[in-house]
Amino acid sequence: MNVPYRTVPAAARTRRGARRATVAALTALCATAPLGPPPAWAAPAAPSVGPLPVDFSVVVDASASIGKEALAREAEAAALIGQGEISDRSRASVIGFGSAEKEGQQPVREVCPPTVVDAAGRQRISDCARRLTDREGAGLGPGTDFPAALTQALTRLKETGKEGTPKVVFLLTDGKLNVEDSPAYGADPAARKQEGEKRLREVLDRARREQVQIWPLGFGKGIDKEALQQMADGGYRNGCADVPGSRPRPEVVDGAADVDKALQSAFAAARCARVEEGTSSKPPGELTVDIPPIATDGSITVTKRDPRVTATYYDPKGRKVPLQGDFDGSRFEVSGQDGPVEALRVKDPLPGTWRVQLSAPPGHRDQPATVRAIWQGVLRSSVTLEPSAPRPGENVVVRMRLQTRRGVVITDPEQLAGVRAAAQLSGDGFEPVDVPLRDDGEGPDDRAGDVLYGASVTVPKTATGALRLAGAIAAPGVVGDRRPYDTRVSSGAALVAAGVTLENHGVHPGGSVTGKLVARNNDSRPHTLRLGLADQSTAAALRISPATVTVAPGAQEPVPFTVSFGAGAPPGDAGGRITVTDRTDGGREVGSAFLTVTVTPAPTWWDRWWWAVIGGAGLLLALAAVVAIRIWYGGVRSSLQGLVLELRRAGRSLDELQVPGQRPKKFWFAVEEPASDRPGLQLRNKRAAQVYRLRRKGDGLRLRGPDGKEQTVSRGAPARLAHDLELAVRGGSRADREPTGRGRTGQGRRPGTAAGSRGTAGLFGGRLGRGGSAAPGGVNGRGGRGAPANGTGRPAGTSGSAGPGGSGGGSGGAGGPSGYDSAF
Repeated sequence: MNVPYRTVPAAARTRRGARRATVAALTALCATAPLGPPPAWAAPAAPSVGPLPVDFSVVVDASASIGKEALAREAEAAALIGQGEISDRSRASVIGFGSAEKEGQQPVREVCPPTVVDAAGRQRISDCARRLTDREGAGLGPGTDFPAALTQALTRLKETGKEGTPKVVFLLTDGKLNVEDSPAYGADPAARKQEGEKRLREVLDRARREQVQIWPLGFGKGIDKEALQQMADGGYRNGCADVPGSRPRPEVVDGAADVDKALQSAFAAARCARVEEGTSSKPPGELTVDIPPIATDGSITVTKRDPRVTATYYDPKGRKVPLQGDFDGSRFEVSGQDGPVEALRVKDPLPGTWRVQLSAPPGHRDQPATVRAIWQGVLRSSVTLEPSAPRPGENVVVRMRLQTRRGVVITDPEQLAGVRAAAQLSGDGFEPVDVPLRDDGEGPDDRAGDVLYGASVTVPKTATGALRLAGAIAAPGVVGDRRPYDTRVSSGAALVAAGVTLENHGVHPGGSVTGKLVARNNDSRPHTLRLGLADQSTAAALRISPATVTVAPGAQEPVPFTVSFGAGAPPGDAGGRITVTDRTDGGREVGSAFLTVTVTPAPTWWDRWWWAVIGGAGLLLALAAVVAIRIWYGGVRSSLQGLVLELRRAGRSLDELQVPGQRPKKFWFAVEEPASDRPGLQLRNKRAAQVYRLRRKGDGLRLRGPDGKEQTVSRGAPARLAHDLELAVRGGSRADREPTGRGRTGQGRRPGTAAGSRGTAGLFGGRLGRGGSAAPGGVNGRGGRGAPANGTGRPAGTSGSAGPGGSGGGSGGAGGPSGYDSAF
């Protein structure tokens, strides 16, 4: 609790009114040590290293009216509180109670004596809380003796508690006060109830005097809600600095299954913490729970009920975290693994969604497990005073901002919903002055909602020497330490005045920012000023250079400086202040400024060169496409696909043959009966006799005859063959396939066919002879030979055609791919 800098008379306190009372209560919340009169240049007090401890006792109704299952749930809830406590300096005890109605019975059984809830202590609480379910060895009577149970709890809290440590009693019960059969409350059974109620009021008065909160939790049938409210109201009511929701209140649940949830919620409110509800699942399965960015200390509790269930924990990055030790800036400590409630205490947890993987052997998978996270944000309140050495009666500006233990500044107002901030100015020659701070953009506060608080206050005219400014905050789940700003009043003009500005406000870990110090020396002698860093994060490893600056008499000039950040500087807004102290004047602070620098992760190789990678990849793709097109086009240009060979004599077409296959490079054929009146073209194997070979070369065609000689075949210039024959080659376009207007005939079309006619022979690959009889289907790419009809022994025509004496003639066979027309 806070001890004022100087004792204030009662009349003076009354004159200050409601405003003073509210702010004083707020500053009392975060006081970690008495605020005594320091030297003018005293170093700031060391910040709190963790959440403040709480001494608490869980008092469990184990009377006969409690069923077996309900008693088991109560035992789990008691263990849950011990496991979930976030401070390893807290003390806890667990007490079972009933009544003493006959010889050999006792009203109270202390199953867990006061125990420090460090790693070993949490395990002891987990073990001893299970003793609550041992009815046979308890020796408790069947009644409900609240006065005896609360007296035991208050006695233990007074014995072990330290001055200023909050004290809390959690009372789990399913019924009313029942001492009618307890001889300790009088010989007359009719008067025992009145005596019990009287003693309960006396115990509650004691709790209020000793500043012990009482949080009743009722479940079951026949609960006297009014009695529970009276017990909550009867104890101490100012536990968590009057933060809404933190005043003791009764909690009534519908069934034993909700006891752990309700008790942990009450516990969080009592110790100024918050609870995040997670999910439930039967093993094997997965549980999830969220931890907010502002949390600095927390416990992930798993109510698994069956000790054979095991839990594995994964952080928001999907990494399995250790059960003991340090990992990625966090510290872990597990307890209760062999009990019904397990907890993983985490210091500086990574914010986000945590996962808990459940597993259990067969036969131990029928109980649902639940995960919750209880957490608290322990923040540092860094304050400045402008001007740093004010004169008595001068109006000054107070500024405060909040940062975590790692020195990262909190800038998201949603994380501090409901926060209230205040400061207290104290010093020699005047009573402490309370200063409510605002973040509404009014007056000295530059911008609303930036979590940088401001206010103005007038230094009392009676101030004579030392000044101390200390900030305090209060919000649900958030506490702050007192980080005093020490200076002293000046008389007349200051000997040295200094101002600090930063020239850039962004940096990567391992980088630096530059700034400017403007100092004015009004003295007749030189002054040596020291540049320093206060309220900084050890992880940031900040350094400022130069460390000292000497200012000549009457001089005023800007001095550049550099603030360097270590390679391990955490991302976010850097915490701390740049301070300027006058070593010539005993180390008095003459100037300061918040370190308004945002640390961003160093750019990766991809961040630096993504544009080159994407551009290079696009260029490679374009080149690959060009190469592919050239290869494809080259393949097309070098193939013979779609070409039609036409055999002529004296300008008269005798036969045609289409190059078959998909993009062939070479084509072999023969001229059948070249000396006859009706020679024809025949597809041949390259090893056959009297074979011709056709291939491409450049933009033209080369034809090699059976004698091995090659000649060029050009468009419009047929190649000459033996026996006055000529070979013309046409492309695959419709114009080239139908140069004379005749119908497309495909392989083996002979002169004399009707252009454009169609017959069934053409559809089925057969051919009709001159006499009109159908011939068998063609062989080797030519139409089959029909029966002679003209006495010559020659076939009448090609597949799909009919001679003069035939019937149903028409074009048949397939031509090459349409639309192909090469340079030839």
